[in-house]
Amino acid sequence: MVIRGTARVGGITKALVKRLNPGDIAIIDHRELDDLAAHNLAEARVKAVINASPSMSDSYPNGGPLILVSSGILLLDNVGRDIMVNILDGDIIEISGEQVVCRNRVAASGSILGIEQINNKIESLKGNMHSLIHDFVCNTLEHARNEMELVSGVCKIPDIKTSMAGKHVLIVIRGRDFRNDLKAIRHYIDEVKPVLLGVDGGADALRELGYSPDIIIGDMDSVGDDTLFCGAELISHAYRDGKSPGLDRVKSLGLESKLFSAPGTSEDIAMLLAHEKGAELIVLVGSHSNIFDFLDKGRKGMASTFLVRLRVGYKLVDARGVSKLYKSRVKARQLAQIALAALIPAIMVMLLSPPVREIIRLLYLQFRFYLGI
Repeated sequence: MVIRGTARVGGITKALVKRLNPGDIAIIDHRELDDLAAHNLAEARVKAVINASPSMSDSYPNGGPLILVSSGILLLDNVGRDIMVNILDGDIIEISGEQVVCRNRVAASGSILGIEQINNKIESLKGNMHSLIHDFVCNTLEHARNEMELVSGVCKIPDIKTSMAGKHVLIVIRGRDFRNDLKAIRHYIDEVKPVLLGVDGGADALRELGYSPDIIIGDMDSVGDDTLFCGAELISHAYRDGKSPGLDRVKSLGLESKLFSAPGTSEDIAMLLAHEKGAELIVLVGSHSNIFDFLDKGRKGMASTFLVRLRVGYKLVDARGVSKLYKSRVKARQLAQIALAALIPAIMVMLLSPPVREIIRLLYLQFRFYLGI
């Protein structure tokens, strides 16, 4: 089997998916491919995915590879990182067997992962879950001692222009089904008009639905340039030492950004910001809130998330999965009943109208005439 297409090369999968077109071949360097990244690649309708690194974990049964292959996408795995420089973005390449051919030469080779092989690997790793969860919990508790500033009030909250006091704040994170959940609460957004806070790529999702984020917070590594220029207040997540990987990008675009120096994830500091600025209610879309979310992302603990949720939990509403709570399925019979119910009053009005009654009477007489009655 030979697959031919345009190569799209990107070391950061969540940034690459924004450049993909249907039929492209995605070249990624994503060790232990997680569910969200796989869903995004599948939604982009690529022909194939070439991964420079191993897509499957040796310890955790990550589901990303199975999602890709089950979607009918070929996954050529562990071809080596040289492919990221040997093939240029936009090159026309071929996958022939387990080799990648570009400009009439073999650029890389790996192994094709099939459904049976992936399922066997997942089953073999399920026995590791007990020890993984044990280590995860121990790591979380150990680090929680060092991150108590998140709940003790020591953590310095940046001054912002956007007012949150007494308002609802909607925080959008790139998590599983976050786009569907966001669409499911559009009526809430339109009616309540909460402060809109996008965490990195979550800000792009808000704009895709026609909303303009009030604040964008995060590492600034997966949010589009156009979104950064939308007029939102920018807050770059920084480490404890004050260094922020995303600040250089913001400055290079000629934009200004405040710094929020704190441990944990950008999602955590977004919740903390809304809480400390007096939000009445904090609504989360796409949140990462359980052990399996973090294991899938390759994280060893969730100390900061655990602590922040302890602090803000009483005003927190998690909208994750709301799109699956209820899905309307209107049957043809129900549509016919609705149509009939709408026609009955129209027919009654027509029968009560003198001109309509005369027309019906004439038609009746003509009908009798033809029949000789």
